[in-house]
Amino acid sequence: MSDLIDLDAYFRRIGYTGSRAPTLETLRALHFAHSTSVPFENLTVLAGAPVLIDLPSLQKKIVEGNRGGYCFEVNGLFASVLRAMGFNVTTLIGRVRWKAPDDVLTNRSHMMSLVDLPEGQFLADIGFGGITMTGPVPFLLNEELPTPHEPRRFLACDVSGSAGFELQAKLGPDIWAPIYRFTLEPNGPVDYEQANWFTSTHPTSIFKQFLIVGRPTPTERKTLFNTLFTIRDLAGKGETRVLKSVDEIADVLAEHFDLRLSKADKAEMLEPYFKGWQAMEAH
Repeated sequence: MSDLIDLDAYFRRIGYTGSRAPTLETLRALHFAHSTSVPFENLTVLAGAPVLIDLPSLQKKIVEGNRGGYCFEVNGLFASVLRAMGFNVTTLIGRVRWKAPDDVLTNRSHMMSLVDLPEGQFLADIGFGGITMTGPVPFLLNEELPTPHEPRRFLACDVSGSAGFELQAKLGPDIWAPIYRFTLEPNGPVDYEQANWFTSTHPTSIFKQFLIVGRPTPTERKTLFNTLFTIRDLAGKGETRVLKSVDEIADVLAEHFDLRLSKADKAEMLEPYFKGWQAMEAH
């Protein structure tokens, strides 16, 4: 245990028993273990509770409380773990482009990490909803970069007048979808506090309007968006089921995402939104 983080408890949380040396092999193993164990989820936002991203709060919620979180939470915790293990980590912030119209400028609302290793720089990101990466990727331009799930690639691009990069995911033989754009400017706690406050409280934030949960397994991706529960295989083939009650949603959260809600949790996090989600899916 370091002075700041209980690594033993974290490793138990993600089921990791491998090396603790700050190597590329360790980074890959940790990235996969975390992404397949800790769900991406926004239940705290839906409950109207504050999303706390200081390290003690992240340990209490994710490690001790067996919860997940969104990017500022899970990537914030992951960056702290890596640093405690001796990795050289720079945290970055990006503008999400996933499913965003080309002419819409999105705000800086996604956190990820750049890890320096003898083999080069690697992007680590275990917090992007239903398409969360399951392995770090080398920071190389114009190359198809494999992960345990979909390949990724980086393209050079303009980011609000600055030289930057776009991360894309390969969703089919000739289909590359933009994920987010970013620069290499380092960011610190004050930057994430501001972005996290907006993302978790502003009425137009997607996390204030929709239930968004995701967790990959070694062979599938499982996602829950409002009342739509989807399981897809690594080839992208999947099935979607419409959940018809708050209890059904809670059962899926427990069975597939290891998120067990009390009666009070369901009343706070799901019931105020359920009829709206039903109406949305009906149209």
